[in-house]
Amino acid sequence: MRVRGIVSVVVVAIGFVAMTFASEQGQNDPARYVPVLPAVKARALPVDPAKGYLVKQIKPSVFVITDGVYQSAFVTTGQGVILIDAPESFAPRIPQAVAEVTKEPIQQIVYSHTHVDHIGGAGYLVQQIPHLRIVAEQGVTEYLRGKNDRRRPVPTSTFASGRTIVLGSARLEIKRANWHSDEGDLFIYLPNQKVLIAIDTLSAGYVPFMDFDLSSNFHNHLKVFDELLAYDFDVLVPGHLTSLATRDDVRESKDYALDVYRTVKRIHEGTDQMQVMSAAAALYTWDNKYAIFRTLLDGVIDKCDAEIKARWVNTLAGVDIWGSSHCRAALIYARWDD
Repeated sequence: MRVRGIVSVVVVAIGFVAMTFASEQGQNDPARYVPVLPAVKARALPVDPAKGYLVKQIKPSVFVITDGVYQSAFVTTGQGVILIDAPESFAPRIPQAVAEVTKEPIQQIVYSHTHVDHIGGAGYLVQQIPHLRIVAEQGVTEYLRGKNDRRRPVPTSTFASGRTIVLGSARLEIKRANWHSDEGDLFIYLPNQKVLIAIDTLSAGYVPFMDFDLSSNFHNHLKVFDELLAYDFDVLVPGHLTSLATRDDVRESKDYALDVYRTVKRIHEGTDQMQVMSAAAALYTWDNKYAIFRTLLDGVIDKCDAEIKARWVNTLAGVDIWGSSHCRAALIYARWDD
């Protein structure tokens, strides 16, 4: 009996390990997620993997640099280059990328917001260009002064709500906004070229990254699309992934965000919450308040996710990956803030 008991325990343990391994394998199974849509791949900027980046002129004097995940931009002025952001992933290649198309030195860098993935390469540039001027909004400057992060040097030039930079042939109209980062985001507009740079607003051809690209204020995020469309632009540099954006991409991203919000709001308001919580209490007991409430919220999110995937899976890439997080972000807004 003792031997049989030991054998039984071993068999159960082996079965548990096997199930755990299978579960972990399933998490990494390529079939778990929908392949990127052919239309999205067809418009991707052609980054050479061996080179690691692409520098591309998008308008006279305006260029984008991308590694296929992050996007930066720069403007030649006749009196020096103005750079927008320095992503960590390709910052050491930025001087080389700029030198491919102009002999002008990099003179200024504008921080779009505080996130380290977009400006964490600025510290490297400052080492290479000791007198580099760093321009940022006041909230960004104060935040970075407190962080004391050598990857993100404190700006040398600060403004409160907006600034117009005129240098040589270039004109950049910069306006503070707040759709994403608590410390502030920027619209950076080049009226002469009709180019708008608005980092972390959307990803052309894709749904946003997790939680609507980590947006801290979903109310303001829902308004950003109309704010973008108020500008007279035909090229938008959104900061991420494989393509630049058009006005149609902005409209499509707006439709998606509103669909998520309206769907989760409808499901939440149409749920018999007491019935769901009573059923959960039968399983967990009323003492486990968190389990009961989590069951209620998860049910709303799961229903929203299923609807959103069905409507958008053939239109925007990544909805099967991040749709659930978008429903969660919208539910937080609909339940507590709306």
